[in-house]
Amino acid sequence: MTEPATPAPEGSASDGVSHTDRPLRIVMGADTFSPDINGAARFAERLAAGLTERGHDVHVMAPGTAYRRSEPHFETIEGAEVFMHRLPSLRWPPHDWLRFVWPWRSRHYARQVLDSVKPDVVHIQSHIVIGRGLAREARKRGIPVVATNHVMAENILDFTTLPPLLDKIFLKFAWDDARRTFDMTRAVTTPTRKAADFLERTTGLTGVIPISCGIDRRFYTPDLTPRAENRLLIVGRLTSEKQVDVTLRAIARLDPELRTAVDIVGGGDQRHSLESLVSELGLEDVVTFHGHASDEELRALYSRASLYVIASIAELQSISTMEAMASGLPVVAADAMALPHLVHDGENGYLFPPGDVEAARDRITRVLTASPEERLRMQQASLDGVSIHDINRTLDTFEALYRGEPIPE
Repeated sequence: MTEPATPAPEGSASDGVSHTDRPLRIVMGADTFSPDINGAARFAERLAAGLTERGHDVHVMAPGTAYRRSEPHFETIEGAEVFMHRLPSLRWPPHDWLRFVWPWRSRHYARQVLDSVKPDVVHIQSHIVIGRGLAREARKRGIPVVATNHVMAENILDFTTLPPLLDKIFLKFAWDDARRTFDMTRAVTTPTRKAADFLERTTGLTGVIPISCGIDRRFYTPDLTPRAENRLLIVGRLTSEKQVDVTLRAIARLDPELRTAVDIVGGGDQRHSLESLVSELGLEDVVTFHGHASDEELRALYSRASLYVIASIAELQSISTMEAMASGLPVVAADAMALPHLVHDGENGYLFPPGDVEAARDRITRVLTASPEERLRMQQASLDGVSIHDINRTLDTFEALYRGEPIPE
């Protein structure tokens, strides 16, 4: 792999000078990245773009879109020109979009990139393949590593095709291997305190740091005016842990007088079964499947929606919920994992017990029948609540971790 001959930033690892305010050279490893559409990929993209805009030299290692080598090149990510190292990858057949790099090749590619770039710090976005190889090669070179965990190993079980007994063995192996990788790092982060507690409890780690994925609120347009129609929005991968079927069954029980329309954005292995469920429930004229939408299309759907609904039971944070809040939407969410950190019951929306169709129907009805004053109060609460997740706070915190400095409050 050849690298364009670019001089190291002043004070980079290669010149032995330390300046706390100088630009950093960062290698980021991500097993999922653009064009993938999921929370981990979106976070890595926003972080890479935000750091680039701040003047840092960011290099991203991520799977390519084919099993072939490509020269390192710039790609436009979130409006910034980010230097990409796309690795030969294969599609994982049980999954509708996931691509992977051969694990036994990940260290080879890591060696190539690290020896070429000579970074100040490595930031891995998962411990599974690319991050695993990067962490081990960076440690050999004395390069500090920061790790962010976006993964619940349990979410992978739908795609292992293993019998239940072997699933249990797989989970133990996965979390033991995660611990070995995380032990090589300067710091381990995850999006919320609840996710940090989960990771510590599962792996035996201590000191996991909760850092919000962050959101740039400038890109979202809240519409606080009354809606002419009731329109619900669901965004995310259509996989089993998202429990979109629960939301659809709840919608089927709504009072017909509410005349509710539903927009579903995203793709996944459950789409065909969900389309069949829509037909079974008689919701063909109510539900629209948009598939993957562009950023502009998605933001327009947020702005015209009346309510955002998420029934997922496995969110480590939920970027889509933050996007909905930044768009001024009330939210109805399952009371599971990190969603209660974003949705405060009775303030910016309502929570319901996971999987409880009747409770979900009740909470959706409360929002759709709220007075204009009550709806406006919930909308403003969403805008106020998402303000603490500003992307600049996230960037400040990671910059401090990269430099080995105390992180901001």
